[in-house]
Amino acid sequence: MAWTIKKFCPIARLETIRLLIALAAQNQWPIHQMDVKSIFLNVTLEEEVYVNQPKGFSVNGHENKVLKLKKELYGLKQAPRAWYSRLDNYLQKNGFPRCLHEYALYVKKDKGDILCICIYVDDLILMESNPHMYERFKKVMVQEFEMSDMDLMSYYLGLEVKQRNDGIFISQEAYARETFKKFKMMECNPVNTPIECGIKLSKDDGARKVDSTTF
Repeated sequence: MAWTIKKFCPIARLETIRLLIALAAQNQWPIHQMDVKSIFLNVTLEEEVYVNQPKGFSVNGHENKVLKLKKELYGLKQAPRAWYSRLDNYLQKNGFPRCLHEYALYVKKDKGDILCICIYVDDLILMESNPHMYERFKKVMVQEFEMSDMDLMSYYLGLEVKQRNDGIFISQEAYARETFKKFKMMECNPVNTPIECGIKLSKDDGARKVDSTTF
């Protein structure tokens, strides 16, 4: 009998995140960020999974035996999906409906106010029109999970975000610097343009020349 593992885990698309940022900037709404601690330890395994005893922690006289996992573990293929299913069920049970076309987005409306929750594995960003909705959401989450409240979003998925009264500004300066460090290009000479100005490109550049008289 074939045994398949469901491992697809919806995560927020960058387009969705940019859309939320644009909506928040247009309406002058704050964007907050929260983090769920030890996400995979919050999920009970549905399948039977066994692992070798870690080096240095094996039981004397039983070195050849394996251990049965009770919780999801970092590195398991099904762990991200299992965590998403747990969080999805909890949010919908507490009145946060999921978007039909973006499974990592949840939107709750209450008497003209709105709260949007965007999920990227264990990172949550929240945009709200009323701060009371944000406070109520935090209370709902801490009842079930160990959370870190990171206040206003300032850095998310490589994006540096500055929220000010005159707008929301996004940059990737830190990401660019890390890329330069990774490829050892911190001392490279800067240029104003990525290519020589005025150069003419052709789709036939580099192709074999043909004799037009043969046609």
